[in-house]
Amino acid sequence: MPTAGLLIIGNEILSGKVVDTNSPYLAGELRRLGVDLERILTIPDEIDVIAREVRSMSDQYDHVFTSGGIGPTHDDVTIDSIAQAFGREVVCSESLLKRIEQGQNKPLNEAMRKMALLPEGATMIDAGDLWFPVICVENVYIFPGIPELFRKKFDSIRERFSGVPVQLTRFFVTRYESEIAEDLHALLRQFPELMLGSYPRISEPDFRVMLTLESRDPEYLQRAVDALRSMLPADVIRRVE
Repeated sequence: MPTAGLLIIGNEILSGKVVDTNSPYLAGELRRLGVDLERILTIPDEIDVIAREVRSMSDQYDHVFTSGGIGPTHDDVTIDSIAQAFGREVVCSESLLKRIEQGQNKPLNEAMRKMALLPEGATMIDAGDLWFPVICVENVYIFPGIPELFRKKFDSIRERFSGVPVQLTRFFVTRYESEIAEDLHALLRQFPELMLGSYPRISEPDFRVMLTLESRDPEYLQRAVDALRSMLPADVIRRVE
């Protein structure tokens, strides 16, 4: 299956001033598309650090996504960093400059002109009805940190990323993990390829543990679901979704 890495860029995330919501969003979307997100890394607004991690992820994964650091201010250094990662110059894209001029409908200042600077050879991908495109350098897709824009831009190019989607079934059970652990071990011995998760809940009034059973093979998943149903007493299973 295709693999992916995500770089969350920004001192504001590391300092706790802003909460990262792009990571869980992208993780869920890639899961539904069948792309395995294998690493999420949060790093500061430092060119050498960003360049090093971009290059490392680019070599390891089929797709790399970056979030943050592409605005007009002093701490927006993602473009320079990605150019450094691939040994490219930073150049002004005349076509992007025209897009920005049309989008602003007024003379551009130097801060806005900075938005037209790209790593040499970067690809611009139209992002639906957004005037600013998605920028791609090799296998690295550059996204803004603003969650609303991140989501709109990803949604506009999501068809580029596809594998075999993961199928999911959830069990909500009324016993503690320690009481069902042996059943879960037995299930995995019978279905070793099953992706099985067990997540205790403390404050839920009607169940103690949520179990997740996942597989890319719907028939395999259904057999595992049926097997777990037979292992657990009926009154232990609050519901299955």
